[in-house]
Amino acid sequence: MRLAWLRGFSERSLMSSLNMGLNIKLPSTTASTKENLTIKASLNAFASALDYGARLVVGFLINPLLVNGLGSYGYGAWQVLGRLISYIGPASGRPTQALKWTIANQQASTNYEEKRRHVGSAVTVWFLFLPVLILLGGLLGWLAPSWLKAPVELSWAIRMAAGLLIADLILAILVELPRSVLEGENLGYKRMGLSAILVFAGGGFMALALYLKTGLVGVAAATLAATLLAGLLFLQVTRTCVPWFGIAKPSSANVRRFLGLSGWFLAWNMVMKLMRASDVVVLGTLSSVESVTTYSLTKYAPETIINMIAIMVFGITPGLGKIIGSGNLQKAVQVRNEIMAMTWLIMTVVGSTILLWNQSFLSLWVGAEYDAGSTSTLLIILMAAQFVLIRNDANIIDLTLDLRRKVLIGLLSTALALVIAGTLVSYFKMGIVGLCVGFIAGRLMLSLSYPWLVGRFLEMPLSSQLKGVLRPAFITVLLWGPVSFLSPFGAATTWPGLVFAVGATLLVISLVAFYAGLSGDQRKYILQRARVVVQRARNNRDRV
Repeated sequence: MRLAWLRGFSERSLMSSLNMGLNIKLPSTTASTKENLTIKASLNAFASALDYGARLVVGFLINPLLVNGLGSYGYGAWQVLGRLISYIGPASGRPTQALKWTIANQQASTNYEEKRRHVGSAVTVWFLFLPVLILLGGLLGWLAPSWLKAPVELSWAIRMAAGLLIADLILAILVELPRSVLEGENLGYKRMGLSAILVFAGGGFMALALYLKTGLVGVAAATLAATLLAGLLFLQVTRTCVPWFGIAKPSSANVRRFLGLSGWFLAWNMVMKLMRASDVVVLGTLSSVESVTTYSLTKYAPETIINMIAIMVFGITPGLGKIIGSGNLQKAVQVRNEIMAMTWLIMTVVGSTILLWNQSFLSLWVGAEYDAGSTSTLLIILMAAQFVLIRNDANIIDLTLDLRRKVLIGLLSTALALVIAGTLVSYFKMGIVGLCVGFIAGRLMLSLSYPWLVGRFLEMPLSSQLKGVLRPAFITVLLWGPVSFLSPFGAATTWPGLVFAVGATLLVISLVAFYAGLSGDQRKYILQRARVVVQRARNNRDRV
């Protein structure tokens, strides 16, 4: 059964609007595989960069409005509530992740009926887990006010906001199904511009809710409305760009296999939620909700490290899935090394810049009182950098569709991180510093085990990986140490001054890190990739 919704847009007019006048064209069928993957990866990265830029702009504008409109307690409660709701996300069965990586692994296959059965299996898994999701969501929403130590007058507002966020979570899973197919087919760039527009629309809904003084309930309702709009539009985009897209009735064996794979992705998603969301929950429940506000605002700029790396890696990973699926391990090792080199470069440059100018950014943005201090900022950046490297290898392991060891080690490491962080925050009263130290210490297990798992699959010894880490790690220490010491003395009192200072810092640190931290081969590979992208852009321009 093929989906037949939203035929109001013609395919040509829709794709014309998505390309935003960029005249993006795929390489011809005679192009080399290397060039093809590079172009697709660059287009996917560019599409994600548009989305990320939109989120940065919207977050930059909306967060001060949220702080002013909801107050310090309300903003902290919104942050904690969002993390709590995300905890029950794994109760959906995570069919979207299983679908994405299954399609990526079978990207070269022309058995479209089987791919449609994969979509049908994903929908079936969602239906099977829906009662559990509703039950857990209702329980969490009811208990949320007591966990947040909410004043009596805010209890029902928090419960209603939680209910809307739970509905948003349920809807978001269906929204992600067509998008997972698009990204699994390495066509994520086909959403060019649309996601960014949707981000701005969501920000507009939220600003309207704040203007109307609807509080937490209105902000949650705005989030749900944005998700509904995204679902309608992404469905049409996927139907336009993936001709085989649709739903076929899966066999019971297909559902069981998909359910088993979804189970591991479910468990991994739970690990990821604990990794990414537990910091706010631990701090809010064991310290104070107000400290969450300071932590969240201080962390806002360092979060760019995670998101910038995600743009690059998520753009490359589907293409890497095709390489792994074909058994070309040597090529897979090369691509993985390039991913890690680019990860380190972006992480070091952005981290150094944030360390130096984050205090000035916060002072101009929301006020100096929300700065957690240079030590806390350094630890937040270290925690983000560690997480980025862990997630890179975790994504590669996903492509093998063998998640058992990854998930079990992740659960153990996350539990250890929560115990250490909780002890440091509650017993030793170390606040944000204790939180970061606890998470960094608990994740050390993943920092060693995931490269080992990837190395086993790609036939790449752990010793060679560790040897390659020494030089860039040394350069990172040389850059971050002095920059962290100088950060209290760096001050920009105007936005133009801050923009100029950040730009100059990025330029200088980029040159130092590129030539001092990367080997000659790594620089060569990165420059080769850049030349392919630039040449393709010139060819497209000449055809106009």
